[in-house]
Amino acid sequence: MHFITGGSFNGKAKWVCEQYGVNKFSNLWISAFKGSPMPNPSEHQFSDGVIVFEGIEYWVEDLLIYSEQEQILTRWREFLQGWQEWEKEHIERKVVLIGTDITKGIVPIGSDERTRRDVTGRVFQMTAKASSQMDLIWYGISQKIK
Repeated sequence: MHFITGGSFNGKAKWVCEQYGVNKFSNLWISAFKGSPMPNPSEHQFSDGVIVFEGIEYWVEDLLIYSEQEQILTRWREFLQGWQEWEKEHIERKVVLIGTDITKGIVPIGSDERTRRDVTGRVFQMTAKASSQMDLIWYGISQKIK
């Protein structure tokens, strides 16, 4: 599992395309930006290769509509575990998660926005811990974190 994070419009998707030779418009590029639901590995039959999940902060935002923070963290933990198991089934499989860092800067005044930011930060921490690789992308330049 490879976690990619960085600022908005800083070249994360382009970097992933170049590193993995994947096409952003393939069915193996699942984008929360485009309204794709959070996929469950047991419900989908993906071929071997690289699968990319983009915009994970949007899935957090969607989950906050009908779930409490602890429920979201539990669901995210299960999501990560399921995809780790999917990866382990075949050596050719790789999961790449892309999330825009929304945890820096001015703390939002509204409690809903603060909650969104806090839960997203926790989800990103879990994702970083679960990932074997992590890169930070700023202005198209990567910095290997893990």
